[in-house]
Amino acid sequence: MPRSVNVVAARHRRKKMMKMAKGYFGRRKNVWTVAKNAIEKGLVYAYRDRKAKKRDFRALWIQRINAGAREHGMSYSQLMGALKKANIDLNRKVLADLAMNHPDAFKSIVDKVK
Repeated sequence: MPRSVNVVAARHRRKKMMKMAKGYFGRRKNVWTVAKNAIEKGLVYAYRDRKAKKRDFRALWIQRINAGAREHGMSYSQLMGALKKANIDLNRKVLADLAMNHPDAFKSIVDKVK
């Protein structure tokens, strides 16, 4: 009995991955072994950085809130403690947006907890 290989499925698998390598530089876009390694590494980075993105944004929000709070004579930790004590449940994303784009609203919040 002749050896049977499923060429259709194998080609489909390779084509799918080569499509993912579109836009890569040099041999990474058109040589199967190089492209496969580049794609797999890229997928690892994508997974890892979806988690890191959340950390990065939280750090950015904290910096913006801190800058806004210091304009009104408070530190970030003092402001967050006072908000918690006053039972004002605004998350860091919203507070950072207020500090950046709506300084009057942010000032009223700071005045309320002072």
